Amino acid sequence: MFLSCKFSALFPFPARQTNCVLAKYENQINVFTELLEDLPDTDEPVWILGERYSIKTEKPELLSDIRSRLWFTYRRKFSPIGGTGPSSDAGWGCMLRCGQMLLAQALVCWHLGRDWRWEKDCSPPREYQQILHCFLDKKDSCYSIHQMAQMGVGEGKMIGEWYGPNTVAQVLKKLALFDDWNSLAVYVSMDNTVVIEDIKKLCRQTGRSTLRPGAGGWGQPPERGNLLEQGCSQSQGIAVESCLHTCPEWRPLLLIIPLRMGINHINPVYIQALKECFRMPQSLGVLGGKPNLAYYFIGFTGDELIYLDPHTTQAAVDPEAGGPVDDQSYHCQRSPHRMKAMNLDPSVALGFFCKTEVDFDSWCDLVQQEILKKSHRRMFELVEKHPPHWPPFIPPTKPEVQTTGAEFIDSIDKLFESEEEFEILNV
Repeated sequence: MFLSCKFSALFPFPARQTNCVLAKYENQINVFTELLEDLPDTDEPVWILGERYSIKTEKPELLSDIRSRLWFTYRRKFSPIGGTGPSSDAGWGCMLRCGQMLLAQALVCWHLGRDWRWEKDCSPPREYQQILHCFLDKKDSCYSIHQMAQMGVGEGKMIGEWYGPNTVAQVLKKLALFDDWNSLAVYVSMDNTVVIEDIKKLCRQTGRSTLRPGAGGWGQPPERGNLLEQGCSQSQGIAVESCLHTCPEWRPLLLIIPLRMGINHINPVYIQALKECFRMPQSLGVLGGKPNLAYYFIGFTGDELIYLDPHTTQAAVDPEAGGPVDDQSYHCQRSPHRMKAMNLDPSVALGFFCKTEVDFDSWCDLVQQEILKKSHRRMFELVEKHPPHWPPFIPPTKPEVQTTGAEFIDSIDKLFESEEEFEILNV
C-alpha cells in the first residue's frame, strides 16, 4: 500500500486538505534525499534503458542520458480538472506522472531515437516540441493530467485518488486510441501473460489512419489544406502531413506488463530478472515505487535501482497557442536518485517499446533466453498462441467521437469489457 492511501487513513481530512499536507511532506523528503544522492564510485556498470555506462570513464555521458529523459512532476496552477476539480495534482498524481514519463520515452524513441540527447538552450527538433505538447497540463492535450484523471473515472478512480501501475497502464491504453499523430499500438498484458499472436494482430491492424509530422515550420498548417482527423493532432494545432495514409505494416508497439512480484514485499527471486529488463534495448523502464512513493525507474547499478522522482511541485507551463514549450522544467538536472531493489513495492509495471516487428521478435528472444530460461520462478509468461479459455482478442479502434475525455468513457469501456472481465488488476 502506498503513502497516499495510508495518509488518508491517518488524517481523515477532505481530499484537498489531505493532498496539501501530503505534498508538503513529500517535498520535505525530496529536500532531504537530494543531500544524500550522488553516483557511487564503483566498478559496477550502470544500465540506463538498455545502455551500459562506466561511472569512472563515462560519467558525463551517463548524466547526459539521464538528463535527456523527459521528467514530469507535480504541477500547480493549471486549469481545474473537469472545470471544477483540482488545479494541482500534488499529493495524488505521482503515478500518473510516472506513466507520462514512460510513455514520453516511447515517443522519444519513436520520433527522435534512443541516442537523442537534450542540450540546454539549444534548439530541439520539431518532433520534440510536438511530444511536449502531448503532455501539457491542459484539457486538450492527449496525455495531460486532465485527460488521464478523467479517463481514470472509467477505471473506478475518482479524480484526486491515487493510481496503481496497472490502472495507469489501462488509462494510457485507452487514451492512445485518440492519438492519431503517434498511432501507437498499446498492449497491456493480462494475468501476467504476454501473447505473441495477439500483439502481432494488434500491430498489423489495418484501416487506421496515421498522421506524420509535416514539413512546415512549428505551428504552421499543412501545405495542402487542413485534412486533420479528430484527435490529438487537431486539438493541439500541430503541423502534420497533409495526406493521410493507412497504417503501415507494423505499428510501433508500447508493451506494458503489470506484475505483482510478491505479496507484501518483493520476492528476491525476481530481482535478477528485473535487472535483465533494464539491459534490453527495448526497455522503457518500470512504473513502481516503495511503500511510500511512486517512481519511474530507468536503470540500475549493483543492487540499487535508479529512478526519476515526480514529487517536486512546479508551476504549470502554459505556452502561447501554437508556440514552443519552455522545456527547462521538463528535464531533471540533479544527480539521479537511487534505492535498494529489495525496497521496491511488489506492484510494478514493466514497459517496452518495439518500433519494428524485428524489434519485437528480438525482445521475445531476449525474454526467452535471459529471463524465462534462467529464472526458477518466472516474472511473467510469454506464449505464442492466444489461450483458448480467454475471450477472443479484438484490437480496439477509436470510437466515432469528436474529442477525448470523460464524456466518452462509457463508449470506450465497451471496447474493453470482454478483456477486463478476465483481467487480474495489480493495483
